Amino acid sequence: MSKKIFSGVQPTGNLHLGNYLGAIKNFVELNNDLENDCIFCVVDLHAITVKQDPKELKNNIRETVATFVACGINPKKSIIFSQSSVPAHSEGAWLLSCVARMGWLNRMTQFKEKAGKDKEKASIGLFSYPVLMAADILLYDSTHVPVGEDQKQHLELCRDIAQRFNNEYKVDNFFKTPEPLIQKEFSRIMSLKDGTKKMSKSELSDLSRINLTDDKDLIVNKIKKAKTDPLPLPSSLDELRERPEAKNLLGIYSSLLNSTMSKSISEFEGKNFSEFKEKLSEVLAEKMDPISKEIKKLMNEKRFLDEILLDGYKKAYEISFLKIKKMHEIIGF
Repeated sequence: MSKKIFSGVQPTGNLHLGNYLGAIKNFVELNNDLENDCIFCVVDLHAITVKQDPKELKNNIRETVATFVACGINPKKSIIFSQSSVPAHSEGAWLLSCVARMGWLNRMTQFKEKAGKDKEKASIGLFSYPVLMAADILLYDSTHVPVGEDQKQHLELCRDIAQRFNNEYKVDNFFKTPEPLIQKEFSRIMSLKDGTKKMSKSELSDLSRINLTDDKDLIVNKIKKAKTDPLPLPSSLDELRERPEAKNLLGIYSSLLNSTMSKSISEFEGKNFSEFKEKLSEVLAEKMDPISKEIKKLMNEKRFLDEILLDGYKKAYEISFLKIKKMHEIIGF
């Protein structure tokens, strides 16, 4: 059975290995499945919940598209567009916010984490972000959404909003309730400097992450300097519980090779980190260096990237406009 898949990536610049293994690599596999209809959105409206430099944002939108293409997403098979170019996303978010409930949003743990102790100073956009995410998904009758652990709660909220709208306006199945697509055998990618923290572009040290624009030499240098512990590589999964850096590096190796952690552990058990890091650097450079070169090449082809966005906008606008039009009729506008 064919799947209608929607997913988005924020254009925050410096996409890194965590973004690739956690999302984009999976997007490519979904795109390559002939039975899937995929929509990949550059979610720039979500990005402005945090202050952005306008010139950088424009460049980051193009860089996100370049990254999609460089990693192997075919823009002729999938729809690629920027969220802000399609007005239905903003309007849909408002219409859905009138059926969503404050209590539901108050339970969102990601808002609590991002807003910190002083919630009064957080923007309304940061608070209502999950309603916009629901609009993104529901406008396209998406059946499946690739999500990580940190977004599962938002997808549950999306399903609640869809059901509430359907019930309140007595329109059975007008909004589909999408299912999550969760990667199997995927390890969350953590900082190269601290295995207890998620890999992030906001971390001050560039040595904490592998950027998708890093060249081969930089990748090798960063892995060489990655934090480890003094023990040899473990012989079982149980031994990794108290060894976050070993777990992270083995997870990266396994994810790159579409392998299991158990298989990687059996390959390197008892060996020292220098030997393992050499092999990990080799695999990383082989997989990531061509992507880095292609991103840099595409960033010099702005017209090509803008044409992808324009083509995607036309297709996304047509689908979403019809959904909004039907919402107007249902609501009584």
